[in-house]
Amino acid sequence: MDRLENHLPRLRRYARALTGDRHAADDLVQDTLERGWSRLALWRPGSRLDAWLLAIMHNLFVNQYRRQAPPAAPLDDLPGEPAVRAAQGDGLAVRDLDRVLAQLPPEQREVLLLVALEERPYAEVARLTGVPVGTVMSRLSRAREKLRLLLAEESGRAALRVVK
Repeated sequence: MDRLENHLPRLRRYARALTGDRHAADDLVQDTLERGWSRLALWRPGSRLDAWLLAIMHNLFVNQYRRQAPPAAPLDDLPGEPAVRAAQGDGLAVRDLDRVLAQLPPEQREVLLLVALEERPYAEVARLTGVPVGTVMSRLSRAREKLRLLLAEESGRAALRVVK
């Protein structure tokens, strides 16, 4: 049987990307594992345990987000360094990406992270988030476009526009 702890790295990575805060991410992972463990009888053998855990995490995050009043602080305002830095230039790019990811609406950020970071297919993302596949594609498109615009502003370049 697939074990809950085998999925900790993926859960931590996704929780950190969702919350933007190491401590909040650890709390979200702990809550996810606690809920998963207490409801393990509801998991259908033969289905993917990681997808089930990500769905639990999604629901917990949405519930927590709805309860909190102000949005989470951007990652660049938090003390500490990014977890992995391949080179100095890469570290700067990661910092800029963290900053603009925090500016995305939570629905767009969540879909973008599930598709781009976790490499989940659209149908699975739709099932995890409880929205139609078309909505997933729309949110992903909007998130990518907003990221392009925000990153262009960060680098000081004006975004190119297509004129017809």
